[in-house]
Amino acid sequence: MNYPPSVKIVEVGPRDGLQNEKTSLDTETRVELITQLTNAGLSYIEAGSFVSPKWVPQMADSDKVFEQLPMDAATTYAALTPNMQGLERAMQCGVKEVAVFAAASQSFSQKNINCSIAESIERFKPVAREALSAGLAVRGYISCVVGCPYEGEVDIESVAQVAQQLLAMGCYEVSLGDTIGVGTPASIETLLNRLLKDITADKLAIHAHDTYGQALANILIALQLGISTVDSSVAGLGGCPYAQGASGNVATEDLIYMLNGLGINHGVDLPKLIAAGHFISQKLNRANGSKVGIALQ
Repeated sequence: MNYPPSVKIVEVGPRDGLQNEKTSLDTETRVELITQLTNAGLSYIEAGSFVSPKWVPQMADSDKVFEQLPMDAATTYAALTPNMQGLERAMQCGVKEVAVFAAASQSFSQKNINCSIAESIERFKPVAREALSAGLAVRGYISCVVGCPYEGEVDIESVAQVAQQLLAMGCYEVSLGDTIGVGTPASIETLLNRLLKDITADKLAIHAHDTYGQALANILIALQLGISTVDSSVAGLGGCPYAQGASGNVATEDLIYMLNGLGINHGVDLPKLIAAGHFISQKLNRANGSKVGIALQ
């Protein structure tokens, strides 16, 4: 079986993870988590989101977080910027990479960002254009690439269309989010085989949630098909407010353990990562969502 020789890990815990936790953390704790993750060797960390604190209070102090990060470091500290106002705030903080979010499901798009898929793409175009003209990199996300909490199974052609639109507006990569974690190795393989007809593997990433315990298996399929960028969250932080009992993103610790077993390079120090997972789990007063973190504590 062929696997990529190395994998780029996109650590989404400080943003995607924390914004779906009930507890809001102070700036100091958020910065400490990001610092620990950086020291563990993670080279790409989603550090915050510039959205309305009315909707996402957990991200309210993202500007203060970024102001305390070494933005000239080798580590990329990225931010979610869904609109021009968010982009302007991110640029003021020296952010070098931003992300925009679309969905493959019309119902999810309406419920999540209050507009249709087509309207969201039009909304993101000026954000991407302005970011690119300022020298920033832009990453694209697609939610609900396999299933939707409102519509059920999602049409693969809808995923393919949104992916092409994100790439056309200048996104260097599109992260495929199984938002409610209903994907299985079979459905992920079918999805990727369709997308890889038109898009090269280096422009795709996998973002798996572990709601049904399928995340690592789904990531393994993606690796076998040549995908070499994987999103994950320290201690399995997060969840999905739209899925009953949904657990969070795949735990970075568990992903690293699997990559070690496959002999795939990733540059992450597992003991330091496990320590960061225990740190943030204690701060949130919640159980550590990483099986490896618990086994090796």
